[in-house]
Amino acid sequence: MSGHRISGLGRVDAHRRIAFHFDGQPMHGLAGDTLASALLASGTSLVARSFKYHRPRGILGAGVEEPNALMGVDRGEGRHTPNVRATSIELHPDLKVETQNRWPSLGFDLGAATNLLSPLFPAGFYNKTFMWPRAAWEKLYEPAIRRMAGLGKAPDAIDPDRYTATHVFVDLLVIGAGRAGIEAALAACAGGERVMLVDEQAELGGRQLCDPARWPWLDGALARLREADVVCLPRTTAIGLYHDGFVGAVERLTDHLAPAEAQGPRERLHRIRAGRIILATGAIERPLVFADNDRPGIMLASAARTYLHRYGVAVGQKVALLAAHDSGYRAIFDLAEAGVDIAAIVDVRERVDRALVAEARARGIELFASHVVSGTQGGKALTGISVCAIGSKRQRWIRCDALLMAGGWTPTVHLWSHGKGKLGWDEALGAFVPEGAMDHVTCTGACAGAIDAGNGVATEALWSPHDPTSFKAFVDLQNDVTARDIRLAVREGFRSIEHIKRYTTNGMATDQGKTSNLNGLQVAAGVLGNSAPQVGLTTFRPPYTPTTFGALAGIAKDALFQPTRKTVIDGWADAQGAVFENVAQWRRARYFPQAGEDMDAAVARECKAVRASVGIFDASTLGKIEVVGPDAAEFLNRMYTNPWKALAPGRCRYGLLLGEDGFIRDDGVAARLAEDRFHVTTTTGGAARVLGMMEDYLQTEWPDLDVWLTSTTEQYAVIALQGPRARDVIAPFVEGVDLSAEALPHMAFAAGTICGVPMRLFRVSFTGELGFEVNVPAGHGRAVWETLWAEGRKYGITAYGTETMHVLRAEKGYIIVGQDTDGTLTPDDAGIGWAVGKKKPDFVGRRSLARPDMLLPDRKQLVGLLTEDAALVLEEGAQIVADPQAPVPVPMIGHVTSSYHSATLDRSIALAVVAGGRARIGETLFVPMPDKVHRVTVTDPIFYDREGVRLDG
Repeated sequence: MSGHRISGLGRVDAHRRIAFHFDGQPMHGLAGDTLASALLASGTSLVARSFKYHRPRGILGAGVEEPNALMGVDRGEGRHTPNVRATSIELHPDLKVETQNRWPSLGFDLGAATNLLSPLFPAGFYNKTFMWPRAAWEKLYEPAIRRMAGLGKAPDAIDPDRYTATHVFVDLLVIGAGRAGIEAALAACAGGERVMLVDEQAELGGRQLCDPARWPWLDGALARLREADVVCLPRTTAIGLYHDGFVGAVERLTDHLAPAEAQGPRERLHRIRAGRIILATGAIERPLVFADNDRPGIMLASAARTYLHRYGVAVGQKVALLAAHDSGYRAIFDLAEAGVDIAAIVDVRERVDRALVAEARARGIELFASHVVSGTQGGKALTGISVCAIGSKRQRWIRCDALLMAGGWTPTVHLWSHGKGKLGWDEALGAFVPEGAMDHVTCTGACAGAIDAGNGVATEALWSPHDPTSFKAFVDLQNDVTARDIRLAVREGFRSIEHIKRYTTNGMATDQGKTSNLNGLQVAAGVLGNSAPQVGLTTFRPPYTPTTFGALAGIAKDALFQPTRKTVIDGWADAQGAVFENVAQWRRARYFPQAGEDMDAAVARECKAVRASVGIFDASTLGKIEVVGPDAAEFLNRMYTNPWKALAPGRCRYGLLLGEDGFIRDDGVAARLAEDRFHVTTTTGGAARVLGMMEDYLQTEWPDLDVWLTSTTEQYAVIALQGPRARDVIAPFVEGVDLSAEALPHMAFAAGTICGVPMRLFRVSFTGELGFEVNVPAGHGRAVWETLWAEGRKYGITAYGTETMHVLRAEKGYIIVGQDTDGTLTPDDAGIGWAVGKKKPDFVGRRSLARPDMLLPDRKQLVGLLTEDAALVLEEGAQIVADPQAPVPVPMIGHVTSSYHSATLDRSIALAVVAGGRARIGETLFVPMPDKVHRVTVTDPIFYDREGVRLDG
């Protein structure tokens, strides 16, 4: 034995030394080490400070159960990841880690003063203190607490890494590559199933890696897995199990590599659909609760055995064991075999297995049965323990630098709980185990309670000769929750374990109760005088371990944060110098400036061109849904406010869609193509929402209707020609359709060809001018557009964008859902009550429209506004008041929804919603703006061509 590294043991490469930095200090380990094993090998005991009291902390576990050793990892170039467990950090060259939650250093932390003031900070203290005076909270308490609170330091730079994701379909997914998981995977392969095996460790094998006697079996089993073509994913954590056999798993691809070698994505999110899932997630050893049980050097016995056999590291030079379970003896005997000095075995049980007693005696190890550890000593490292018999106050001092705890085993049931699996209490284990059945999912091995580790007892906070208020016995090491805190919560009236959890923070944060939940439950049960199953267990929620936002977001970052959808005409608009804006996920041309023009000048020119001659507009982004089937008309009749059954084929109708609350959700024009087929349009941003709403009603409310819904938004390019010369532009290229006003009147539909391409032609207008919307297969959209553009040059055709479209429709009083409506407007409020079928027996939202408060005369209603100063354009969203001199707070009676300069009218116009708006037409109201309060006159919302004579050109 050399220091803490034992020659000849472990699976590390003793010939490859790896240098790394810990809090800026150069250190080294061996290839195959984790940061935790390398620190222990160097004799480093102090690795962290606790969250609340800033007490010195050491390494407790060897895997994801580790609550103390949370590190910030600096991977260079702004790559900083907080709260990474030292037990999960694989050593690699240039590794740089720093400890957290300390200042100015780990060894000298001024925050440790909170430990001296701990009587002032019991459970729930933040709910009782710092509440008065209010000014002190805002200026003193809150800033100070925010500086001290939290685990780790959030990165302040944009993450430069790449992440990826994949969809996987398998017959069987096995989670956990210990013995039970590997055997389950091999058995399934023999039956011809497609199998995937995932495990969070760098090597497959689970606890077999900690038992050299099992290594030959493991090597053979892994070879058989390779031969059977099982997809094996190490370094992959199943973060959540969801319904219908869906599992999310994150694979770490490059964090174990030096930055210079880390090419490609950092992590991959696997979205796995499995016919069957086997959980072989094992069990976590339970710590014990006793006085000052958090000193560096106190750890789980199973962790000590892992460090010995897997990494060749002794966790101390003089080690003691506190046991409530037989399994701890394995670790202490293995350490003794490796030459480590064993100080003593302390067992809380009266009776210990004779074979264990005999072996301890043969090794010369002193064993104290029916004893407890009544206290520990040491500052930044453990120096010794006090031991006393249960019921006695006589204590004995034992020198040691490491204390192992063996409190029994807790099956890892987190994923089972994610899937809503039931849990039952196993009295022999003193733990909850999976109970009953769950579709697609079964448990095996230690996860199912099949733990072959000897016998033990379930115990709560152990007896101590001291006054329990004079020491800290920690239940949750990560959140500094003591047994006293849990007892206090019960005394203060909390009975539900969920309430106790939130009041004390036991089992919260990154730990998720892996080592604390069961002990906290047993402490609470003891105080309540109930059994553990009577008190119950808190709910486990995904993710199983902390997961980076990058893994969840995948490629959705920077320009790919949200996919940018482009129409087939987008390239033409770009070449013409269009200025674009984002509308939902679509990129749309906002306006087409010519030399020297700003947006206002360009929009004014485009508006005049449409009113005087013809404009061309890319409307391809409109949502399009094909509604087909014998009951298509009946379905639309129930969904929309308008009547649809009597609509003749070849005709169009404006459709208004409400929610169950009676408020406007979407609108659009629908055409009846045939008796059983409708072409329904929606707003650009509402396409997916409307289709989802339709599917919801069709599947849950009216499954008896024979209707099929198909999104065709991307299948058609839509070219809108608007203006008095629109008919002249398309006429030379249309075949099979009579374009005359008599044959194809406003709100009519016809099918034919244009430029030899199949076409659906709609005689509709969103500008108030003669209008045609040409729908052609998307692949032909640009060619047809360019042909019409060339022809239109004879008539001064002008391309216009969304900003011009907004102005033109506002002049006509046409609403835009989501801009002129805010989710609280009814059809009558918006001035389109005519779109509600008065004789229809029912439609979505009808009952809500009849509620008394929907009929009040002072509801906000859509009106027009004209400013005194014709050049002034009101701010959209500006509030409207009736009396600007009223006492503060001045009552707000509405707001501006749309506001533009109208080149057609040579003045500003605005739409607004105002309380009792229609009754106020002709009144003067006031709009406060940053410069001053402006007077406006309430008008009808239609500012131009009220009679609609221009619709026919």
